[in-house]
Amino acid sequence: MLDPISEMLTKIRNAQMAGHKTVMISASKLKMALAKILEKEGFVDSVAKEKQNDFDVIKIALKYYTISNTNKTPAIKGIRRISKEGQRIYVKSKDVRSVKNNYGVALISTSKGVMTDYDAKKAGLGGEYVCEVW
Repeated sequence: MLDPISEMLTKIRNAQMAGHKTVMISASKLKMALAKILEKEGFVDSVAKEKQNDFDVIKIALKYYTISNTNKTPAIKGIRRISKEGQRIYVKSKDVRSVKNNYGVALISTSKGVMTDYDAKKAGLGGEYVCEVW
């Protein structure tokens, strides 16, 4: 795949729909920052960096909510890439909007690092609108 961030988001989406407990993703600084924010916001249980066959990978433990003894629903209802390889999307701090009426979170890559839409707006920073998670 050409876009590593889209690959990461697709792996997380597919693993949750299949009911897997963990997902392994090739490591990079941006992917680790995105995964840490997902952990901080409560969309995944834990994020850890591991070595696997001389390569660094990110191991993400997925989070599920128990509805009944046999039925579990994923914590991530939807995850969507906004800024793509072919068309980068940038936003100013005043143009940052809430996701799903504040039930979701947007991840924005700013000059001060990757942060949520709320934190970017509070800090008065704009940047690349990476993805939305709800």
